[in-house]
Amino acid sequence: MAWNTNLRGRLPITCLILQVIMVVLFGVFVRYDIQADAHWWLEKKRKNISSDVENEFYYRYPSFQDVHAMVFVGFGFLMTFLQRYGFSAVGFNFLLAAFGIQWALLMQGWFHYFEEGHIVLSVENIIQADFCVASSCVAFGAVLGKVSPMQLLIMTFFQVTLFAVNEFILLNLIEAKDAGGSMTIHTFGAYFGLTVTWILYRKNLEQSKQRQSSVYHSDLFAMIGTLFLWIYWPSFNSASSFHGDAQHRAALNTYLSLAASVLTTVAVSSIIHKKGKLDMVHIQNATLAGGVGVGTAAEMMLTPYGALIVGFFCGIFSTLGFAYLSPFLESRLRIQDTCGIHNLHGIPGIIGGIVGAVTAAYSSPDVYGEPGIVHSFGFGGYKSDWTKRMQGKSQIFGLLLSLAMALVGGIIVGFILKLPVWGQAADENCFEDSVYWEVHEEVNAVYIPENLVHKHSTLASTMPVVLSTASTSIIPPVPPTPPVSLVTPVPSAALVH
Repeated sequence: MAWNTNLRGRLPITCLILQVIMVVLFGVFVRYDIQADAHWWLEKKRKNISSDVENEFYYRYPSFQDVHAMVFVGFGFLMTFLQRYGFSAVGFNFLLAAFGIQWALLMQGWFHYFEEGHIVLSVENIIQADFCVASSCVAFGAVLGKVSPMQLLIMTFFQVTLFAVNEFILLNLIEAKDAGGSMTIHTFGAYFGLTVTWILYRKNLEQSKQRQSSVYHSDLFAMIGTLFLWIYWPSFNSASSFHGDAQHRAALNTYLSLAASVLTTVAVSSIIHKKGKLDMVHIQNATLAGGVGVGTAAEMMLTPYGALIVGFFCGIFSTLGFAYLSPFLESRLRIQDTCGIHNLHGIPGIIGGIVGAVTAAYSSPDVYGEPGIVHSFGFGGYKSDWTKRMQGKSQIFGLLLSLAMALVGGIIVGFILKLPVWGQAADENCFEDSVYWEVHEEVNAVYIPENLVHKHSTLASTMPVVLSTASTSIIPPVPPTPPVSLVTPVPSAALVH
């Protein structure tokens, strides 16, 4: 089926309307937190704070910078592996993230930061908004190359809404712990995206199969995204943790788990290849699985060797998923997962949720200390009779809730996006930038080397042939002229001395 992909009227109107709505809602509801307000000096005086260094900004902003780079650079470049979809991978990721963080600030603000009729805005809010948008970037990977920017905006709107609801229930009502978002970010984002792409199944996608592969330079660009994500992931998992030991421990656990996943990914990738070579798809993706898998238990007393074990198994399962599970999902279950988010975020996210539940259920005062276990899991007060086994059950309920919200929400949103009014491309035009972008073709000059047999030919005979990749026209060389002697003839008499 051929749909109208001209978005000249629809996309600008949609973007402008959404932005005007954001301006109005921010004007009505959002105000600066006291630590970002000009009255901060009064607050310092009232609380006897001696230095501005105690402002939350100086604790949180370094982590925010890292998380922000992951969302816009890491996820964006990770999806540039498609040979003809680099503009869309980076550009559409930029678009959905820029809209998503505004809507997330409002949705999460109403649930978590609503005071006296207003949302108080601080650096902590923008970190949480980036977490929310990271989940949208994960889901984007499943539908990459098959949806229009209009569909992405609609999908982001609903996913951010569902994310905020799921996060509130999981963290505030069920009171599960999920520092690095294995459940709320990765599991929810992955299975939401997989459900959407299942509903949007394209039976004739084989017609654009040739553009689903990568080329040398596109894989290199994607590897840039991998390195950004890998380097900054310890900040991602520790950004929302309590200052002190919890944040310190989360960064260390993530660091170790990521390192272990690299070695096991390389090992498994080489083992399953007939000639022992490495697959760049595995290195770009499965090496990050350790960061996903350790997310829920990142701030718990997982122990250093425990973090290595988590990364070890996440690297194995993720690599095997890319090699064997992705083809099965597409051929048998009609799930066309472009980026393989099931293997990078889905499976490791579930592993992370289970690891968090087991670690919480077997926590003990001998490991944490009595005050430590109360501080880490929030025991005390109305939770004075709360046991570690109850906390473990809470973790499992959180994982199941994230899966249920993702599946139900993905089905509903999938049917909304299936309407043929959003400017989506036809099956034969998927994974192609030129559908939505102005693409300027490169012109390369191809030079024919000098013909040594006719070395005495004139300069005209060696004029280069220019091949234009844009028009594939060939400019032939000028026909050679008879050779002209450049030596002045000397009379024969002059040769006699």
